[in-house]
Amino acid sequence: MKQYDYLIVGSGLYGATFAYFAKQSGKRCLVIDKRSHKGGNLYCENVEGINVHKYGAHIFHTSNKKVWDFVNGFVPFNRYTNSPVANYKGELYNLPFNMNTFNRMWGVVTPQEAKAVIDEQIREAQSRINGEPRSLEEQALCLVGKDIYEKLIKGYTEKQWGRKCSELPAFIIRRLPVRLVFDNNYFNDSYQGIPIGGYNRLIDGLLDGIEVKTGENFFDDRESWESIAENIVFTGKIDEFYDNKYGKLEYRTVRFEQETMNMPNYQGCAVINYTDVEIPYTRIIEHKHFEMFGDAVYKCPQTIISKEYSSEWNDGMEPYYPVNDEKNNALYAQYRKLAETEHNVHFGGRLAEYKYYDMAPIVEKVMGLWSAL
Repeated sequence: MKQYDYLIVGSGLYGATFAYFAKQSGKRCLVIDKRSHKGGNLYCENVEGINVHKYGAHIFHTSNKKVWDFVNGFVPFNRYTNSPVANYKGELYNLPFNMNTFNRMWGVVTPQEAKAVIDEQIREAQSRINGEPRSLEEQALCLVGKDIYEKLIKGYTEKQWGRKCSELPAFIIRRLPVRLVFDNNYFNDSYQGIPIGGYNRLIDGLLDGIEVKTGENFFDDRESWESIAENIVFTGKIDEFYDNKYGKLEYRTVRFEQETMNMPNYQGCAVINYTDVEIPYTRIIEHKHFEMFGDAVYKCPQTIISKEYSSEWNDGMEPYYPVNDEKNNALYAQYRKLAETEHNVHFGGRLAEYKYYDMAPIVEKVMGLWSAL
């Protein structure tokens, strides 16, 4: 009998949730992570009394009450409501596209007026394209029209992907939500919030009583790691697991430029997207607004901001967003087919499954996996 039932490679949300349910089922688990801390991209660093989301903003949202109750069983979540703002050359617009957005853009005051403007611009776009949209640009124009596309989509998307919208495939944008109501809540889910005290508390709760080793890279001593466990749960890059046998999958990465500001309130909300191409970063996150509301913002005399810069991923960088175009999806399908032949290796999470995941679906997937066993 080997020392562990499961070696879990990666202590992010997928790995930590899997480890929790495995332990509840009486399994012996070891979790390893190449970073110096637990939690993967959920990790928060406390700076000046503010929980800084070191790897980008994470907002938990779900309509699944079972998932919501599960995570709140480890740490209570606050009432944070995601209401981002778009800054286009100093003009501020509410996101998602709603009546506040349309009033700011066109001066319209009723849903009927807003719909009439959008419908007219969509008709103009469809008449010029004359057929199915062939690019992201054409797709967006046919969904929301010229004004919203040019001010709130084009520049941001080109910075995020590092390519012109006219060169990106149409399927990247399946739909763009247009809400004819005065509601700035970005999500439609029944529940949303941030763990009070930061995401580290959630990860610590999930991994309570489970052996965890940080600063340990699975690939530095792969044979040794594989020899100590009956099964492996792998949450890293699937192509790396197979030594890039078919080639490397592509990603976008993000660089964070963090700054401490000697003021209590820098931008008035947690997230502002910069949607013109002249500004090199995609957005600014002001972390205190995730957990401090109203007058509490001013009780903390300083604030922490992070500017996010998107770029192509190269070896040695953190892979953030899979490039789910036809070429990469076909390459991933080869790796997935290979993974299906494994009897004691389970692949899960954003990198192992080569797909973008929100947090709640990760928890829901792992819960469903264990309930089926």
